[in-house]
Amino acid sequence: MASILFLLFSTLTVLCAVGVVVNKNAVNAAGCLLLCLVGVAGLFVQLDAYLLAFILLLVYAGAVVALFLFIIMLLDVQGRQSFGFSGITTFAGLMAFALLLTGLGSIAIKGHLDAPRLNRLAVEGANLKSYAQQLFTTYLLPVQIIGFLLLIAMLGVIVLSKKHATEEPAK
Repeated sequence: MASILFLLFSTLTVLCAVGVVVNKNAVNAAGCLLLCLVGVAGLFVQLDAYLLAFILLLVYAGAVVALFLFIIMLLDVQGRQSFGFSGITTFAGLMAFALLLTGLGSIAIKGHLDAPRLNRLAVEGANLKSYAQQLFTTYLLPVQIIGFLLLIAMLGVIVLSKKHATEEPAK
């Protein structure tokens, strides 16, 4: 049953990720992103990482995707016509494909991926108390900076999307 759920969630995640990239409508792409994040959360649940799955759904699926949708709706983004491939995009695509083939080839030659030794892994961060301790002590500044950057981005979108009324000439 676990392998069927893994295949279901991984297929959902990959198909929705492809949907995000190839979708011309920005609202549909944001919807595909939401479903992709739900698939990743399902994979986290299978790994018994319930807190990570909950935070992923709460923060990313709840807040970030909603922020994307607000930005899309404020800017009134329309789907663009597809553009031709330039030299740099073709080169980047070929390099990415070569790296993918190299990785798949190394897995095929070696035969398997090395699993990490579980006895060496630290058990730190396994419960909510240690997550909260690290979040509010060690990682407080980065979390605050990211929140501030998200606030600035949201305010910038509001300012950029504000429609200026054209003044009529005086008679």
